[in-house]
Amino acid sequence: MPVVARVGDVPGTQAPKGSITVRRTVVASTAALTTMVLATAVMLALRPHLAVATAAVVLVVPVIVGVAAGGFPTGVGAAIVGFFVYDWFFIPPYGALSVNSAQDWVALAVYLIVVLIVARLVAVQQDARRDATFRTEAIRRLFEVSEHLIGEQSLDELLSLVVTIVHETFGTRWVALLLPVDGSLTIAATAGEAIGDVERAAALGPAGATQSMALVGAGTDGDVRRVALTAVQRPVGQLVVAGATLSAFERQLLGTFANEAALAIERSQLRGQALRADLLEEVDRWRSALVGAVSHDLRTPLASIKAAVSTLREPGLALSGADHNELLATIEDQSDHLTMLVANLLDMARLEAGTLVLRREPHDLTGVVDAAIAAARAVLAHHSLAIEIPSDLPIVEIDAVLIVQVLSNLLTNAAQHSPDGTTITVAASERAGLVDVSVSDEGPGVPEADRERIFHMLDRNAGSGRAGLGLAISTAFVEAHGQRLRVADGPSGGACFRFQIPVATLEEATS
Repeated sequence: MPVVARVGDVPGTQAPKGSITVRRTVVASTAALTTMVLATAVMLALRPHLAVATAAVVLVVPVIVGVAAGGFPTGVGAAIVGFFVYDWFFIPPYGALSVNSAQDWVALAVYLIVVLIVARLVAVQQDARRDATFRTEAIRRLFEVSEHLIGEQSLDELLSLVVTIVHETFGTRWVALLLPVDGSLTIAATAGEAIGDVERAAALGPAGATQSMALVGAGTDGDVRRVALTAVQRPVGQLVVAGATLSAFERQLLGTFANEAALAIERSQLRGQALRADLLEEVDRWRSALVGAVSHDLRTPLASIKAAVSTLREPGLALSGADHNELLATIEDQSDHLTMLVANLLDMARLEAGTLVLRREPHDLTGVVDAAIAAARAVLAHHSLAIEIPSDLPIVEIDAVLIVQVLSNLLTNAAQHSPDGTTITVAASERAGLVDVSVSDEGPGVPEADRERIFHMLDRNAGSGRAGLGLAISTAFVEAHGQRLRVADGPSGGACFRFQIPVATLEEATS
């Protein structure tokens, strides 16, 4: 919130003008009269030694004090009081308002004329100084408003900022900012006094809630002033202020505030539209990539199942018992593979919906690896497995379901991208309170340029062809544990996928 000068400190600010004006007049009059009494008391003690003109000069001081403190009207009052004090105490005969000589009449007249001229000059100077102060403060405030309006506030924060600034700057009873909703104006933000039914009707205008945007414009209705908010010749809304009597400069300043607010509101609305468009575009890209990933990952097992079933149903085809069993095993293995893919799709849906809940518990990593191997056994049938997990490896604190899925996906990925008969290695070791887990294959590896892209399901252009649902989900599950999945060259020239998981604390391991 910008720093706003207190309303009423400078000319033109209106709230709460009545109480401030009365208080200022009382204080200024008191100061003028006090100065008058003190000056008179001092001069009475020295009256035998004072010239009549000297008393007149001294009595100008209370008038200047009154003007400086309360403006020209207070100065006029002080001049009138000074006129009678001058006549009563310093023009013979003393203690009476009668004047015996023409010279004394001239002295009184000159005194009154001089003090009125001095009062006017001082008042003009005061007004000029205050006006300059107000304009300087208004410009500074306008710059502050501009800085805040170009920020990254939400639309609600921006609307609240606008009405608060206008209320504090111009001292209105209340301020309402109207925005179009379905072709009609609706109160979007208010500041100042509470908006009741009467104020709401005044804010919406004669046409009420059905007011068309075509009617948005500047104008006044009693003490209610309307200022159109337009940006690039397009109506954005309307600013309604009540209870403020504005000078010409203040009306210009209010118009400048309105222009700044209109641009900021339009920019915020456009930013929101752009974000929604980006989100829709991202959703479309995600759906397209999901369809591509599904078609890519499901095509092979479906084709295998279809071929096996068609062979078994072929009339007149004599199959040996071994061939028959092999076809049934193919159907079973590929069905298991499809089950894993469907689980991946469900997991991805959970990730996108933000409903993934991490359930960390102490687990023995060996059991987790065994479960992952069992889940991926269909694709591991033509590969050798090497398990390099020390017997003294500490218990880990993980969501076992997610880590089993990660390892199963990595094993499947390794089997799909390495020749039959090669070895897939699962290794683990402890380092600095973390367990380092890796899955290595003896395939072609992953080119350096593709090592970041393959983890993103939306990028199907990775040269290695490894990108897909499995790696995308594995990345998300590892990141849910606060770690990161990486790929590097394997010890046998293939790819080595590596991630870390935390070691369970003593209390967790024994609970």
